[in-house]
Amino acid sequence: MLDKIKSLWSSPSPTPYDPTNPKVNPLNPEGLKPCCACPQTKSARDDCFLNNSTSEADDKCKELVQNHLACMRNLGFRM
Repeated sequence: MLDKIKSLWSSPSPTPYDPTNPKVNPLNPEGLKPCCACPQTKSARDDCFLNNSTSEADDKCKELVQNHLACMRNLGFRM
């Protein structure tokens, strides 16, 4: 009996946040998945890493990585 009362008073468990669900994410109304979001910044970032040696890529690609992260965050993705 006590369990029934507790369940009536307790709030329902919150729905897990899904950035690809356009109903819960106004920042991503198209419901893009992370793999498909921000193709321009993703492509530029990937090209930079592919065209530079490992030791140079960290410095040369830093701004491109930051641009891609900003684009993803603007769509509601958390990283």
